[in-house]
Amino acid sequence: MKGFQWALAVVGLIMGLLLAFQFKITGEVQMAEPLQKTQKLSAEVEELKGERDAVQSRIENLRAKLEEITVDPRAARLKQELDRAMIAAGLTDVKGSGVEVTLKDSNINLAPGDNPNLYVLHDEDILRVLNELKAAGAETISINGQRLLATTEVRCIGPAILINKNKRLTPPYVISAIGNPDTLDSSLKMKGGVTETLQFWGIQVAVEKKPEVIVPAFTGGIRFEYGHAVTSEGRGNLE
Repeated sequence: MKGFQWALAVVGLIMGLLLAFQFKITGEVQMAEPLQKTQKLSAEVEELKGERDAVQSRIENLRAKLEEITVDPRAARLKQELDRAMIAAGLTDVKGSGVEVTLKDSNINLAPGDNPNLYVLHDEDILRVLNELKAAGAETISINGQRLLATTEVRCIGPAILINKNKRLTPPYVISAIGNPDTLDSSLKMKGGVTETLQFWGIQVAVEKKPEVIVPAFTGGIRFEYGHAVTSEGRGNLE
């Protein structure tokens, strides 16, 4: 009997030790998982810090290069040339002194037999005004807010005009031109000039000198399908 009791005691002791060992192992495993996650997150944080420091270093290098460029007198000259090129190409808004010309159809009551076409604005009338402004030194011009380029056309489409391929404009036509206001005004109002001719047919012409005229940038697409820039080699071949 005593032997049996001793055997039970030994078995109980062994079972207790096994349970205690299993509980210890399970606890260590459960504690190890958060620790591993923490270590992984810590490593990721350190990696991100390294990337941040690298980006910050690159930003500082780029800022230093930018400061070197901005203090270089050549940069100022290049910017001036770029600005002039953008203005000439019509790709930027321009402001300056100039004139504003407003054109409206005739308000004369026609007599029987009069030709009504003589008393309304046509594309050729607009072109005469534009050519006069250009000859007087206008640097940039717009019609009803549409910038004129070297390739801009002006042609009649019924009671309206079409410019820049798809811009349909109707009277009144407001032509904004940047240039010497006195010169532009005088060229339009000279005796026997375009204004006097249009007014003979009752066309309403108003020319106003302005201290500041704003000509907006061209908003359409610019594409050259047949023309290409001539390189230095090309110029040599032409000579």
